[in-house]
Amino acid sequence: MVTPNPLPDFSLLPLPAIHFGAGRFSRLAGLAGSFGKNMLVVTGAHALQQSGRLSNLMESLQSGGMRSFHFVVDREPSPELVDGAVLEYKELSIDVVLAVGGGSVLDAGKAISAMLRYDLPVERFIEGQEGFMQHDGRKVPFIAVPTTSGTGSEVTNNAVISRVGRNGFKRSLRHVALVPNIALIDPELMVSVSPELTAASGMDACTQLLEAFTSPFSTPYTDALICSGLERFSRSFLSACADRAGDSGVRGDIAYAALMSGIALSNAGLGIVHGFASSVGGLIDIPHGTLCATLLAEATRENIVQLRSIDGSLPALQKYAKAGAILSGVADKELYAGCERLLETLQEWQELLSFPRLRSFGLTLEDLDGIVTATRSKSNAVQLDEAAMKRILLKRL
Repeated sequence: MVTPNPLPDFSLLPLPAIHFGAGRFSRLAGLAGSFGKNMLVVTGAHALQQSGRLSNLMESLQSGGMRSFHFVVDREPSPELVDGAVLEYKELSIDVVLAVGGGSVLDAGKAISAMLRYDLPVERFIEGQEGFMQHDGRKVPFIAVPTTSGTGSEVTNNAVISRVGRNGFKRSLRHVALVPNIALIDPELMVSVSPELTAASGMDACTQLLEAFTSPFSTPYTDALICSGLERFSRSFLSACADRAGDSGVRGDIAYAALMSGIALSNAGLGIVHGFASSVGGLIDIPHGTLCATLLAEATRENIVQLRSIDGSLPALQKYAKAGAILSGVADKELYAGCERLLETLQEWQELLSFPRLRSFGLTLEDLDGIVTATRSKSNAVQLDEAAMKRILLKRL
């Protein structure tokens, strides 16, 4: 009788109350009303307004006896944006913050809810910044409603804040209590998202699934969620980018994959692509999903090469092969063939969807040495030296 390997020790972050399904947006006012009467609604600049959903939401809030204020986020949140919102609404006794939008909107709403009870600027609580202070978890209750399928911010405990430029940064405000109180995911909110944004945000979710899957901190729990997410992603990603973009069932698959990726990354960590998201994203103005999309294939290739040079049967390689089988729909008996299948699939998507190169956003060859020196990724599948990191960037420059 073979003795099974013991389960590893692990801890899990809390989850929000999750409401998933087409049409769930109509229930939002009722859910929000349980927290009090004064609500701050954080949205993007256009899509929700143009669809008529914002006015319907505001009317339903008013009908429910709630007083609502509206704050618009038109870019990735900076310290100045968060501090400005806090200053504007701090004295209005906000009972709940509701963010409806893409990852930037959710991160902004999460940060605002976390800072409304403080008199200090948000930058004091951003990891890695001078004078860093640990946030103590006090916040205004927060509801997250994603309108794109990518970051998984609706279930994570951090908000990404950035300042772009030569001395810029892209880092997190983080505390376990910052996990949203409620996450509402309605695929009908995503049917009008453009093919370009669908592809970029989808590849962010895919990157998070793959990086968490091969992280040294993954667990059987995260692995199960990740495989479930990859299966849904594989059957609907290309359709969501093309002929079935208006199908809420297809959108639901990608939204589910993004949701699973958020839970997985919170508990297992992320790899080198998200390491670059911090260093490259703090230097040049590039959408996060686009950065993931353009780097994933080459980063995965470099990881596989490095892992094979150590030991051709490492668990991370087995996971890459399994992901290759799920995403391609073809199961290979040989481990190496399975890894190659994954790389071929990622490369095909990169070419089919024309992910832009880094130079189109202003990155130069002279920038690379500083980037690789600043890049950290303790949860990557394998430790990469600066030469390996530079190869990844060069191939997508």
